[in-house]
Parts: sequence; C-alpha cells; structure tokens
Amino acid sequence: MNEQSILDELLALLEANGVTIRNEPLGGSGGGLCIIKGERIFFADTQASSIVSAAMCAEAVSKVVDVEQIFIKPLIRQFIENNSNHVT
Repeated sequence: MNEQSILDELLALLEANGVTIRNEPLGGSGGGLCIIKGERIFFADTQASSIVSAAMCAEAVSKVVDVEQIFIKPLIRQFIENNSNHVT
C-alpha cells in the first residue's frame, strides 16, 4: 500500500466519522483537524507530500475515531499508532 492509499483510507475514516474534509493549499505543513462553529473539519494541505498529510490525518483519526471499537486494516492501524501522539 503506497502513501497516497494510506492517506485515502485515513481520510475515509474521518469522513465516516462526521469530519468534513477540505483540500486547501497550506504551504506544505500537512493540514490538521479543527472545530469551527461546532463542526469538525480536517484541512488537507494540497501542497504537502502524501506522507506528511497522512501523518497529520493519522493524528486526527486518533482523536476522532475509537480505533479499538472498529475494524481498521492492520497496515492502517499500525500507521495510526506510529504517527499519533494522542493517548487513548
């Protein structure tokens, strides 16, 4: 599974859990999760590499999704665990 596929899987997890995805040029930082007027939005940086965006997305997934309660492909689960500073 390549970096873009991992990013796509992570973005799908966010969307499935009520997070709006916005693709914006943000200077290559990778984006991030925020709450605006009560709505969770993940900003995906269109100027960042897939791996940088995937790492930011993994952090967001760890905050939004109870990864212990749903099936996640083992490779994606490992990526989330390796790229998340959030303790569940």
